[in-house]
Amino acid sequence: MTTSFSRRRALALLPLAAVLPACSLTRPSPVKRTFLLEPALPAPGSRTQPGTLRVGAITVAAPYRDRGFVFRTADLKVESDFYHEFFASPASMVGESAARAMSAARVFDRVVRAGSGLEGADFVLEGFVSSLYADARTAKAEAEVAITWYVSRAAYPGGVVWTRDYGERAPIDGTAPDAVAAAMNVALGRVLAALARDLAAADLPRG
Repeated sequence: MTTSFSRRRALALLPLAAVLPACSLTRPSPVKRTFLLEPALPAPGSRTQPGTLRVGAITVAAPYRDRGFVFRTADLKVESDFYHEFFASPASMVGESAARAMSAARVFDRVVRAGSGLEGADFVLEGFVSSLYADARTAKAEAEVAITWYVSRAAYPGGVVWTRDYGERAPIDGTAPDAVAAAMNVALGRVLAALARDLAAADLPRG
């Protein structure tokens, strides 16, 4: 058995390994561990769009919308880890991360989150997360994050004026859940940095 295969198998079996101690009468039950999606913030860009951007609804594809870590072990097979999960729903944390990233990069004069009490905005940013998982199918396990972003004018809800797809993968350094969370944050951070760069440079309609 090769080293890469052994490592991939260990990562794929991480959810099962967390459950096995519960079957013993002499060992304490395993404790859930929670992790944040809180990627590094991008640096300020060279251009700032005038006006206010509101970060609105973030939708997550069905296999990844719950809090448990998801491992893809075959093309049509995924496993959820009950004992290692996100601290909050992926949708809420991706939304918060996007708002912080757009603010840090100074993409707009002002950036606000939906429900913040500052609802007035010129544009609304929404997203669909199509991938958020640890891929154990490859020789070197990686975290994958893919998001489609949509921008619409706040005065015309549903009228998309800009959209783009982003996908990033980051290697998982080891088989511990901490490594899985770290890799997901790296991939998400790259997605948000690219979004900030492209959105700042976009020619958005004002009329």
